[in-house]
Amino acid sequence: MSIDPPVAAERGASPAQGVSTVDAGHHRSAPRRSAVLLAVGLVLLAINLRPGVVAVSPLLDTMRAETGMSTALAGLLTTLPLLCFGLLAPLAPRLGRRFGVNPVLLVMMLLLAAGTVVRLLHPTSALLTGTVIVGAAIAVANVLLPGVIKQEFRSRVALMSGIYTMSLFIGAALAAGVTLPVRNALHLGWRPALAMWGVLAVLAVLVWLPQLRRRTADESAGLSRSRGGDVSDQLVRGLWTHPVAWFVAFYFAAQSLVFYSAAAWLPTILTGTGMSSGTAGWMLSFSSLSAIVGALFTPMLANRWLHPGVLVLLSALLTMTAFAGLLVTPDANTYLWMALMGVGQGAGLSLSVMFIVLRAPDARHAAQLSSMAQCSGYILAAVGPFALGALHDSTRSWAVPLAALIALGVPTLACGLGSARDRYASREVTVVPRPAA
Repeated sequence: MSIDPPVAAERGASPAQGVSTVDAGHHRSAPRRSAVLLAVGLVLLAINLRPGVVAVSPLLDTMRAETGMSTALAGLLTTLPLLCFGLLAPLAPRLGRRFGVNPVLLVMMLLLAAGTVVRLLHPTSALLTGTVIVGAAIAVANVLLPGVIKQEFRSRVALMSGIYTMSLFIGAALAAGVTLPVRNALHLGWRPALAMWGVLAVLAVLVWLPQLRRRTADESAGLSRSRGGDVSDQLVRGLWTHPVAWFVAFYFAAQSLVFYSAAAWLPTILTGTGMSSGTAGWMLSFSSLSAIVGALFTPMLANRWLHPGVLVLLSALLTMTAFAGLLVTPDANTYLWMALMGVGQGAGLSLSVMFIVLRAPDARHAAQLSSMAQCSGYILAAVGPFALGALHDSTRSWAVPLAALIALGVPTLACGLGSARDRYASREVTVVPRPAA
């Protein structure tokens, strides 16, 4: 259902037929309020999709010291959620079709809060179990939210894609920058410091509740589509053999691989140069704050000024330059490298989300393409934190892992350029309509 407010004439009525100007204004304002509330709810849900994973990074040294985990095993704490993101992605569209997208998103936020509570328990097995629960909740929400953008914000896809991706980085920045200061100020252990992010999930639940009422109201008014006859309930065929879909999926995978690998080990890399753990955590947060700029403005530039392929190139170059800077001079110009990394990653992730939405002709394709991209993408990305930790263990240096991150810029660029071509990832709809002048 589009969020654009219906006017009386579109309903086949006019003021002469009994709809006053005041009534018309009321009908227009109510959908506007609903649209604003929907956008706020989407932002809060998106903010929750990173802290449960990123908050582990600034606490990793403490967690390893208290539990005796190896570097590679500690990397599993960021790898497990990514595996959940990938393995459970195909389940998300089915849950959305069966129970409705809005109720499923609400339940996922409740599950996310529950997972953070489980991580309060002391056995290491509880930490891993809670991490899996958090990953499962985020996995389903990850897939469904791009479909919400496609369905509810059809005329504002670029803007909402940017806002959605910006919200992801806001969540990451909060988790990276606030976890240690709050822990130190309140004299918390690392377990409560992880669990406190469940409060954000509870807030998202409260704000998302009106979406259930809106859905119920629409159904009682006869505006909902028939479950049996709605094309949105039908599976998309041929997506897994479509070249455009694979370009989008691998571009998403490369972005996720680099982002989560860097988020997992960046504070540890910086503390290895003599930086304090608090400052290293702030650097990760600063990178995420810089990413907000790239995430918000890149879709707008792609929509109005620059071809998406040019932005793909700029994003890759900025990210590769940042990792090269950390490799050559890790203890100098750190703010510059973090800023370049943030803007580059923000632009890249925003483009990968935008490609999921733009390469789908409708919400049904968007949900399925999102599922495919995140299934294949996150399974590949899950290798990153574990592999970088293993490389460090074998070489006793961060030079090889950083060189590997630089080298990943090449396939990232290739897949991004393939995704930037103006084609649908669909066997059913092949012609992309030109935007109005």
